[in-house]
Amino acid sequence: MFHFKQFSVDQSGCAMKINTDGVLLGALTGADNPVSILDIGTGTGVIALMLAQRFGSAQIDAVEIDESAAKTAQSNFKNSPFASRLRLYPLGFEAFFKTRTDRKYDLIISNPPFYINSLQSPGAKINLAKHAGDGFFEGLIEAVANNLNNDGICWLILPPDTALMVKDLALQRGLYLHKIINVHSFNDEAAHREILAFGFEHKQAIAQAFVIYDEPKIYSKAYQEVLKEFLTIF
Repeated sequence: MFHFKQFSVDQSGCAMKINTDGVLLGALTGADNPVSILDIGTGTGVIALMLAQRFGSAQIDAVEIDESAAKTAQSNFKNSPFASRLRLYPLGFEAFFKTRTDRKYDLIISNPPFYINSLQSPGAKINLAKHAGDGFFEGLIEAVANNLNNDGICWLILPPDTALMVKDLALQRGLYLHKIINVHSFNDEAAHREILAFGFEHKQAIAQAFVIYDEPKIYSKAYQEVLKEFLTIF
């Protein structure tokens, strides 16, 4: 059990545990008072819960293809103060949209699997959670383009090499890069993640850097600031 300031997250049955990628995405995502939010691949449900805390009027749908993780996320939603605004669908995003072709969202967010065509890890659940097969990102970006409101925004977190491919796929679907946050472990290290924001409006992308640690095991002021409303250690 992982305790946040306003909610707790049971991680049992989830291959992908709460990690820095997820909490940073949940904290740094920007949107203009979204009413409808979709979290694709919710896992434990932590990002959906963080967004429910941040955006008090939003209704949040979350999809999760892994049955065990979906059950855990559903329980986490039910036991949170935001239960009335959270809905869990135990489906992949393709199946979810197949019968909901007219559903649109102000914000679509995902911390997706990203090890494309890499050596498959031995555990089936880890494999499902971490490895994107051929065509995964093509399908994801197509779903975003078809189900994002005209003034909506999509946020993803990815390694730089995968991000490069996804930016190209997004452009092919008429989605323009609005913001990129380059995430560095330390100030003198190369970015190991990119947090990307896409929308239909064609405008100049804003780029910024975000550093997690000042020193080993010493969180930066920026990290403490963005997560102080969530993590009990701050």
